[in-house]
Amino acid sequence: MQQKRAYWRKLDNAAKLFSATSNKKDTRVFRFYCVLKEEIDGERLQEALDRTVVTYPVFLSVMRKGLFWHYLEKSRLRPVVKEEYKEPCSSLYVRDKKSLLFEVTYYGRRINFEVFHALTDGTGATEFLKELVKNYLYIAHKEEGLADVPLLDENVTIQDQESDSFSQYYTEVKKKKDKKPRAYQLKKPRKEVGQLQVNEAVISVNEVLGRSRELGVSMTVFLTSVFLQAIHREMSKQQEKHPVVLMVPVNLRKFFPSDSMLNFFNWIEPGYHFGEGGGSFEDVLQHVKDYFAGELTTERVAEHMNELIALEMHPILRLAPLELKNLGIRAGARYAERDVTAIFSNMSAVRMPSEYEPYIERFGVYTSTPKLELCMCSFGDKLSLGFTSRFDTLNIQRNFYRILREQGIAVEKIEPEFPQPDMPGELEIKVFRFFSFVCLVAAVGFVAADFNFHPTIRWPVFTAAGIASMWLALAIGFVKRYNLMKNAMWQLIIVTVGCILWDAFTGWHGWSVDFVLPSVCMVILLSMFIITKVQRNTAREYMIYFVMAGGYGVLLPLILLLTGAVKFQLISTICVVVCFLFLAALVIFKGKEFREEMHKKFHV
Repeated sequence: MQQKRAYWRKLDNAAKLFSATSNKKDTRVFRFYCVLKEEIDGERLQEALDRTVVTYPVFLSVMRKGLFWHYLEKSRLRPVVKEEYKEPCSSLYVRDKKSLLFEVTYYGRRINFEVFHALTDGTGATEFLKELVKNYLYIAHKEEGLADVPLLDENVTIQDQESDSFSQYYTEVKKKKDKKPRAYQLKKPRKEVGQLQVNEAVISVNEVLGRSRELGVSMTVFLTSVFLQAIHREMSKQQEKHPVVLMVPVNLRKFFPSDSMLNFFNWIEPGYHFGEGGGSFEDVLQHVKDYFAGELTTERVAEHMNELIALEMHPILRLAPLELKNLGIRAGARYAERDVTAIFSNMSAVRMPSEYEPYIERFGVYTSTPKLELCMCSFGDKLSLGFTSRFDTLNIQRNFYRILREQGIAVEKIEPEFPQPDMPGELEIKVFRFFSFVCLVAAVGFVAADFNFHPTIRWPVFTAAGIASMWLALAIGFVKRYNLMKNAMWQLIIVTVGCILWDAFTGWHGWSVDFVLPSVCMVILLSMFIITKVQRNTAREYMIYFVMAGGYGVLLPLILLLTGAVKFQLISTICVVVCFLFLAALVIFKGKEFREEMHKKFHV
């Protein structure tokens, strides 16, 4: 297999949505796990993971920010197996922190694979976890004669794995979208901030399949109808004026051939308007069956896929700066949420070589979500159901299981087995909040004392302003603490702009542009250079920050010199010369890396 990887790559269509909309309440992380019939050994699992990333190196990537889009960059970081230590589906993508976008943990007999959705979809995660489990079982039982059975087709290259299938199959389409009625929205009491409620059960594939065939529908159509009915049982007559609508992801690989490990899925939105229809289970079943038949055709799937990509290709959206673009994407995502009541994701059947099946009990899957979501997958005769929500109620889940039993299908509930979660970074946040409050108390106290005891003296106002300036610098330092180079760039802007404003509000003496601005520019550039040496950063890692700091140190002092705003010109002149020569050295000695970084950061 050809092992050469691209150093960086653009995000696929779906990944751009996940990178823009992820937050603490919706991390866009999902967990795929495997329960074995034996306790997990951490050292063996680490060895298995090391073997797995050799097969799927596209997972060794970090998220970076460009001017117009996020992108994924090849990383030298290697994943480290840990015993489960935090809440399921916690954040993996931390802005400004260069970290891998997946994590492997274990607990008891369970192997957990959690991944940020911008990196891959359910199909990619399935293939990775299968390879990981296979490697673990081989390492653990090779002395017993267990064979090392390859799972990946030897003809699949790394280029195949990291190909963007959305772009490959995109064709321009012009179609006016139909206006959708606003879907019924679940309004339940929510759990405490940051808490994800997980509710799992196992049912028989044969029982579900048998009942579905009796009704003349597919298993997915049957379970979709059950989910719609389960939600309806919690609705009032007044609420029935809105339809119940599910978002159901569709694996596009079933329609368009692809070996990509990236996101390649779309979705359909089956629903039922209980206020207008009969409302019986048979009515819902027939309606959903007809909807699936009409939507799951190559033509309709391609049409919907092209609509989404066309939005991404819009020239105005492409040229909008990243932060502005993210605001638009988040607003669009919140607006689109009104069209959906809940989410139903079918990961299909997980198949392993027969040699490995005796060691495996089942596979399971669930995800972080701002709504109610049901994920399912099967292994053998075990169909695992995973409900997740932020709601402090299980009524819909209870209704779902009741309807299954009414249809003659037994339900085995799975008791949650999670360790006491550790909330990373909680102490840091508490310290910062305490520091912020102390600064506020000090500033308010000085101003209040001024007005009461010295009504004609305004020194406490300057003190309060100084405290505010200090707080701002430290706040930025805290927020950007994961990236020292970016932190230094922000400090450069804050200090120089802050000093210019301070100089302006105190009668303008020119000290800010004569001395502070050029001196700080050179000091920050020097500090960046030292950081790169200490951290042993590559040219690709430091290039953009050197360019920004050098450009800032050339352009701003030069403009001030040419306009005559600088009285003492020596330091500014030295700053312009030093920064210009620094930029010139980057272009001359690191020309290839310079061009590549400019392409990455400014691709539209």
